[in-house]
Amino acid sequence: MDGSRYEVLLIGGRSGVGKSTVAWEVSARLQARLVAHCLLEGDLLDQAFPAPAGDSNRTGLTCRNLASVWGNYADLGYRRLIYTNTVSVLESDMITGAMGGRVTVTGVLLTAADEVANQRLAGREIGGQYEAHVRRGVAAAAHLHRVAEPWVVRVSTDDRSVADIAGEIIALTGWTDRAGGSGQPGWH
Repeated sequence: MDGSRYEVLLIGGRSGVGKSTVAWEVSARLQARLVAHCLLEGDLLDQAFPAPAGDSNRTGLTCRNLASVWGNYADLGYRRLIYTNTVSVLESDMITGAMGGRVTVTGVLLTAADEVANQRLAGREIGGQYEAHVRRGVAAAAHLHRVAEPWVVRVSTDDRSVADIAGEIIALTGWTDRAGGSGQPGWH
């Protein structure tokens, strides 16, 4: 077994909850503190049409691509990953398996009221996917609420600044408490 030690911050939640925005703010704040890390938008790891044969939900494709991309980062000395995807907090075993080594996981499920998420989607979705995102978002929020494990921390994004949310999430990871040093990949 790979003896490497890694850390992953999983940020999940429905469409329009603010996953990407919050993740980018977390990343910017970690950069300012010289905390080496990388950020992956999980939705981009399985965007292929048609789905690969025998992989209709694209989990295998996601796993292969994550293992490949993370492997490149790890080879360069990175040990911390911020990973966003609607259901990332439900797929911690797949994600940590793709990363290899011993992985410490922090899981955050961002939440928002339907009207808040839908308003955000309306500002973002200028093509023909708004209604589909709203339907999937409502279903995803209910599913995530029902099945996310107790170790996953729920963080509301309603009536809060992105900076405030990012600060709360960074505190959950403890990454700035252990950062110090050069911020170079591989620095522990």
